[in-house]
Amino acid sequence: MEISRVTRTRTEAKAFYNKISPWYTLLAGASERRCWDACLQKLHIQEGEQVLEIGFGTGTCLLELAESIGDSGKIYGIDISEGMCEITQQKVNKAGLSKRVALRCDDAIPLLFDTSIFDAIIMNFTLELFDTPEIPQLLSECRRVLRPHGRIGVVSLSKKQGSNTLVQMYEVAHKWFPRIIDCRPIFIEEVVTTAGFQVEESIEMNLWGLPVVALVATRK
Repeated sequence: MEISRVTRTRTEAKAFYNKISPWYTLLAGASERRCWDACLQKLHIQEGEQVLEIGFGTGTCLLELAESIGDSGKIYGIDISEGMCEITQQKVNKAGLSKRVALRCDDAIPLLFDTSIFDAIIMNFTLELFDTPEIPQLLSECRRVLRPHGRIGVVSLSKKQGSNTLVQMYEVAHKWFPRIIDCRPIFIEEVVTTAGFQVEESIEMNLWGLPVVALVATRK
């Protein structure tokens, strides 16, 4: 069974997220938080670690990560939207965590970081925003920048064989309104495993009735 393609361009994606950035926390923050919080607990971020968040949005998860790693650790964030980056940087400065956090407004393919420098990577409702051929490219980049046995946490809309009617309706909406409904369910465990990771824990949840998987995997 195939997954839907992403047809909107990077420029369109950037413009869309710049536009909604002032309201993004209100629109998605509370509903998505319980999903990524479950993933964050399983990721077990430790003091002193080097961690990367891809697609950090308005920075709610990133701030929690910054609290976890202490003064000896470092959190790196990358997001395509200038609006998201500006809001997150303001939050980081206000929290007094600027020495622990480094933000970059850029695309994630390729990841402009050295090889084997991160202890952990987290992506919350981000991987499914990439087009189907790009997903293995991004996961390959994640594997490259992770240290041996490094961990990756992924929260994603999930597609399984025999998907329910609501998932099918969502995919139709994604097809017809790709610039607004720009994410779609993916076979998350399969793509992560194929990319050279070993899934350690996987939690099945739901968001507005749509299936979500929060998983933690290690680099083989």
